[in-house]
Amino acid sequence: MTDYTEIINSRKDLPGGLIEAYHAIQREYNYIPEEAVREAAQVFGLPLAKAFGVATFYSYLKVGQRGKYVIRICASAPCHIAGASEVVDALEKELGIKMGETTEDGKFTLEWAECVGQCQDTPVFTVNGKPFGGLNREQISQVLSLYK
Repeated sequence: MTDYTEIINSRKDLPGGLIEAYHAIQREYNYIPEEAVREAAQVFGLPLAKAFGVATFYSYLKVGQRGKYVIRICASAPCHIAGASEVVDALEKELGIKMGETTEDGKFTLEWAECVGQCQDTPVFTVNGKPFGGLNREQISQVLSLYK
């Protein structure tokens, strides 16, 4: 695993380097450690509040630990109408956690997404970016079994 300080320093002179660094760190760690935000503030010469502001503004960036598999459920109107709430209920029941939480074993995190770009196949969720659409309550165990 690449150290986040190397990732940050390799992008310090690039336009948009802070966001590029955050994306690269998240690809490496699956989240952005708080210490990495502090390091980024120092390297990019930013107030700590601004570095945290950038890291927390974008919904696909996550400061703080999350599970190995991040399940993002689309909360847009088409998915809502198509039964996303039933899918959420089934996920929460199957995993034993609520939205925004991570399982005790660190395997799964549930998060909301505004849209995952799969409106033709609602309701939809993604697992680490891979979309699963046209879901119903009965399919949740089958999809999760791919990652357990």
